[in-house]
Amino acid sequence: MQKYSPDIPTTDDQVRECMRGFWDGLRPPPVLTVSEWSDTNRTLPRSSSSEPGQWRTSRTPYLREIMDCMSPSSPYEQVVVMKGSQLGYTEALMNVQLFHISHAPCPSLLVQPTIDMAKKFVRQRLATSIRECECLRGKIKDSKSRDGGNSMLQKDFPGGTLIIAGANSASGLRSMPVQLLLMDEVDAYPEDVDGEGDPCDLAQRRTTNFARRKILKGSTPTTADVSRIAREFETSDQRYYYVPCPACGEMQIIRWENIKFADRDPGTVYLRCVKCDHHINERYKTQMLERGEWRAHKPGSPIAGFHISALYSPLGWYSWSEAVDDHLKAMGNPLKRKVFVNTVLAEVWEETASTIDVHQLAKKKEPYPAEVPAGALVLTCGVDTQDDRLECHVVGWGLRGESWVIDYTVIYGDPHQRLGVPGSVWAKLDQYRARRWKHENGSTMMCAGTGVDSRGHCTDEVYDYCARRESQHVWVMVGRHGPGRQLIMKATKSARAKTYLFNIGTDQAKGVIYSRLKSTEKMGPGVIHFPKLLPIGADGEGRELTDAYFQGLTAERRVTERHGGLPVFRWVLPAGKRNEPLDTMVYAMAALQILNPNLELLASENRIMNTERQRPPQPGRRVLNPGVRV
Repeated sequence: MQKYSPDIPTTDDQVRECMRGFWDGLRPPPVLTVSEWSDTNRTLPRSSSSEPGQWRTSRTPYLREIMDCMSPSSPYEQVVVMKGSQLGYTEALMNVQLFHISHAPCPSLLVQPTIDMAKKFVRQRLATSIRECECLRGKIKDSKSRDGGNSMLQKDFPGGTLIIAGANSASGLRSMPVQLLLMDEVDAYPEDVDGEGDPCDLAQRRTTNFARRKILKGSTPTTADVSRIAREFETSDQRYYYVPCPACGEMQIIRWENIKFADRDPGTVYLRCVKCDHHINERYKTQMLERGEWRAHKPGSPIAGFHISALYSPLGWYSWSEAVDDHLKAMGNPLKRKVFVNTVLAEVWEETASTIDVHQLAKKKEPYPAEVPAGALVLTCGVDTQDDRLECHVVGWGLRGESWVIDYTVIYGDPHQRLGVPGSVWAKLDQYRARRWKHENGSTMMCAGTGVDSRGHCTDEVYDYCARRESQHVWVMVGRHGPGRQLIMKATKSARAKTYLFNIGTDQAKGVIYSRLKSTEKMGPGVIHFPKLLPIGADGEGRELTDAYFQGLTAERRVTERHGGLPVFRWVLPAGKRNEPLDTMVYAMAALQILNPNLELLASENRIMNTERQRPPQPGRRVLNPGVRV
């Protein structure tokens, strides 16, 4: 029989220890919020954080209520966050997940827009954060271990498991029932995944078996009518973060219309108080955030919804002066403006370009001082092919998206004729491209790049023509419809013609053009100018832009359709309408982006040239030629 030793428990000691463990297991965990747990246990890793070390909710006080709504003690099942960038939201999402692994384990699903993004998230964010948390050490095995339950996209831990999935894979979204569902950047999810429907709905169905489920949806918004997070926020209680004025104490939202600056100088920025008109310097932002509070604009909704812009970003992350600088850079450029509205202001982008008054647009025609006005620094040409003609559009491009229509002409003939035949449309196109246009500064310019449409008409001839002139920057182009496509998509090389085909995202380009056509400014960023008279044609006669030109430039309409229950917009051409002026302007814009010239340098050379013309010539002094040589 073994002798008694104080180091070896007796039978009674073993029973008491067993009972103690039993009752401890029945005892509910202490009431603890996500923010309280994070302030005690979360350490930000150096590899993925600009401020590594102990997490402090006081650094981003607006995140406290968002995180605490995801605590087990909160009555809210669903939380929606419509946000800007540079706010620390991703780390708050991480706090929610790590809290549930440590304090309230349960089956969990974390969804990223794609599987590739999910893997990147695990490598750069999740894995490093788990390693830095002492309270999680030993609970989750390394993904390199042989345990099949712990891979890159699955993490098992006592009491639960975490699945990381991509919204582009239906199998990952219907893997198992879950109590905690975290969906990040939902506006980037596909509208239909693998033909099974909306990925948000598929993921949310996984939570129906749990009475105390928790669902978090967060995203930067995108375009109106198609933004998921905007629709979700509309159904919530719509909370906004109010901060006090340091002078009068008035609680208010930090809105862009109250951010003021002088003379296009970001260094003069301040926030104007809505009550006392006090000029609030940004150095007061920290104390304003500490004393801020969330206020619901639609109380009573069972969904907690939060809206917060990047203007609330803490000092040292993203400043008001940086926001002003981004605003100024985006002026006249709808693509950059959209990014600013979505990521800084956390608002949806309104596509204002739906219909345009043709008659008002025609009234914008103005006399040019020369064939090419001084502001035009690069000329490009867009060519549309039809069965009996080529339509050519020459556009001059300046700084910050300002442009000038230089010429629009139609070359009649059969594009199916062999290349090299004298008098053919292709020979006439060569002559047209070789034309030198007179610049206001006294020099002459040629088209630096040309895009030729290849869809539907004489495709083989277009390939042959462009292949022999690729060194002259003549490119084959084809328009591709569909939301989210970039202006210049992936270029592919034809094995037969041995030349590149550039796929053009026409929806994006048409949105930009229509937005610029809506401008009421007479000059400046994004303004499109139209000449009173076109340059003298080959027949020696004067011409002007006709009503048919402006009708073709504005022929298409943006319509909203529903696919898989989601609204999606697309551009359509009404029956009986012609849109060659619009298509050729798209190709001219695409040619400019392919060239990617240094417009600032060209503008500088242009200024030097104008100065030289006002001075008497000096021996040995070389005058810079602003004409484009690409």
